[in-house]
Amino acid sequence: MTATRTRTARTMCPMNCHPTFCGMEVDIEDNRLVNVRGDKGNPDSEGFLCVRGLATREIMDNPRRVLKPLARDVRGEDSWYEISWDEALQRIVDSMQSVGRESVAIWPGHGVLSNDYGPLANLYLALRFANMYGCQWWDACMICWGLGGFGVGLTGAMQINTKEDMGENAELIVQWGSNHASQPNTARHIAQAKKRGARVVALDVRMSDACRSAHDRFIVKPGTDAALALAMMHVIIAENLYDAEFVAMHTLGFDELRAHVAPLTPQWAAEICGVEANRIADFARDYARTERAMILIGGASMHKDANGWEAARAISCLPGLTGKLGKPGTGFGPRHAGLPQGYGFNEITNFDARPPGNYVPMQMSAIIDAFEAGDVRTLLLFGSDFATSFADAGRIGRGMAQMDLVVSHDLFMNDTSRRYADIILPGTTWLEDHGAKATATHVYLMDKILEPAGEARSMTRIIRDLAERVGLDGFYPWHDDGGHIDAVLDHPATGHASIESLRANGGMAALQISHVAHTDHRYTTPSGKIEFYSKQAADSGCSPLPVYTPRPVSKDFPLELRTGRTINHFHAFYDSGRALPSLARRDKRPALWIAPGDALARDIADGDAITVYNERGTFDAHASVTDKILPGTLWIHDGWPGLNDLTAGAAAIPDAATKLFPFSTGQSAFDAFVEVSARPDAEQ
Repeated sequence: MTATRTRTARTMCPMNCHPTFCGMEVDIEDNRLVNVRGDKGNPDSEGFLCVRGLATREIMDNPRRVLKPLARDVRGEDSWYEISWDEALQRIVDSMQSVGRESVAIWPGHGVLSNDYGPLANLYLALRFANMYGCQWWDACMICWGLGGFGVGLTGAMQINTKEDMGENAELIVQWGSNHASQPNTARHIAQAKKRGARVVALDVRMSDACRSAHDRFIVKPGTDAALALAMMHVIIAENLYDAEFVAMHTLGFDELRAHVAPLTPQWAAEICGVEANRIADFARDYARTERAMILIGGASMHKDANGWEAARAISCLPGLTGKLGKPGTGFGPRHAGLPQGYGFNEITNFDARPPGNYVPMQMSAIIDAFEAGDVRTLLLFGSDFATSFADAGRIGRGMAQMDLVVSHDLFMNDTSRRYADIILPGTTWLEDHGAKATATHVYLMDKILEPAGEARSMTRIIRDLAERVGLDGFYPWHDDGGHIDAVLDHPATGHASIESLRANGGMAALQISHVAHTDHRYTTPSGKIEFYSKQAADSGCSPLPVYTPRPVSKDFPLELRTGRTINHFHAFYDSGRALPSLARRDKRPALWIAPGDALARDIADGDAITVYNERGTFDAHASVTDKILPGTLWIHDGWPGLNDLTAGAAAIPDAATKLFPFSTGQSAFDAFVEVSARPDAEQ
């Protein structure tokens, strides 16, 4: 009898709770994962691992996992049959060459980042292929925090203070649309600050986890955060609570801002956002007078409306106005796309090799139009549930339905692959391929620990195979399989780390960063200053000053639907969590939050089957009648198949504005004005 071989290895959780990833220990027996737990020796997470991280043990040996290449002849039918890798790759290449390079598109989704968030080595390799081949590719950031990054970028305060600095130094923490469900590890450092005596204020469209644990909270009407921030600026300037010395030395456009916000009083904002005027004024004074006040600005859900960037733009002016930048416990704390001072990795995208072509802009509305027009005929999806993640999913689906070939590379079937894919390629897990992940303070090796199950292959291997088959000379100039990872890691911020150096150092290296952002008072604007007035915004077709644009009013669809995250769900990973039993049990059916008055007016009781609908589509759910949300607002967590049939795909910023920053991708509005009705004949 052969003895069981057991070993323990260090890695990182494959969930992408950026920027607060958690360390993980895994127990392996004879090439099988038998247990996962938090890594107590990880300096970022110190043994913490939430329910999402613990659920990842259910990925391996999961009967739903795709383990061989599959194909079918009729879309929408469950008639899959096995094919060889050679046949699958040749079908893809034949289609690519038949339709022409500009009719081919690659979309590496968040699933690609499960062992690649931060360094982005594997993602960059996919983009390197797209650039050298000359096909379409778009940044997946447009489905999450792209608009928020655009708004903050116009002001210039892009860097963040670390979670460690927040826990040790912040006296006031403002969670503005920031939710523990998106960053569960951040909550530990907020708790640390609270133990020191720091106050926490939370703002959201609902009573979120962050709101429940805060000292004070503001439940605001969706899409009105910019109005609240503008009224705060009115109070701060009118009452001379701004930092005149900082404003004079490090900002641009103060006089224009002063005149602009003069009529934007708390009374004006109160009617818009549903928060009492006196509370807005008191909040402004509290923020301005607290020396060490830090803002955690929200992620995807906060910015998903037609004017979503306006909130980030207005909020990002507050630290500059009050001189709360370049100091411990101030500025912005952990957020999506937020990086500390000194953070960086190398790119290998080879954009300079991209041939001239008719490329679809980095704009979600343009992509939708291109799909519908038939301009994209071969679509390669890596780690993405495209139909569930994209706005105006009905149009996206109609576009995919007419394509020559749709390929999905993933661990499990998802809504996109079930409905539209012609070929499904089995992907590797975070334990079956080389990778690296970075928090705001460290880079961690995610070594290959297991041999791939079945016939699973990594995206990097597939991309390299495709490059060879289409004749891309020089695509992979490195000598070994991890060469592209070493090339990305070889940066001053990492101490010029490599796979081997990380292995020799226990699988990690401290990044050469500052825990306090903007200590040099250099900002990401043409002037190098905080810009209250932005000429580059004006030149690209946006308002040069922070503004609030009134929300549309619809007689037929009077309720505004908002989405967000829960601790049991994150992104479209693992069939939106439904492939993992422990998460699926906690989240059995779509639950739509609706205020008691709105429910009563529609004869809807708690738990009733309901239909949510507008001019774009319908979505079935069950009512959760609650006073944790304002009248006129609905809330549901994102990721449910069919939910994005309701959301708007219109552009939120002009095409020209998408070129201002690497992260300012053209996210669609994603907002949805809807009506709700009961489904009396449905199963309750």
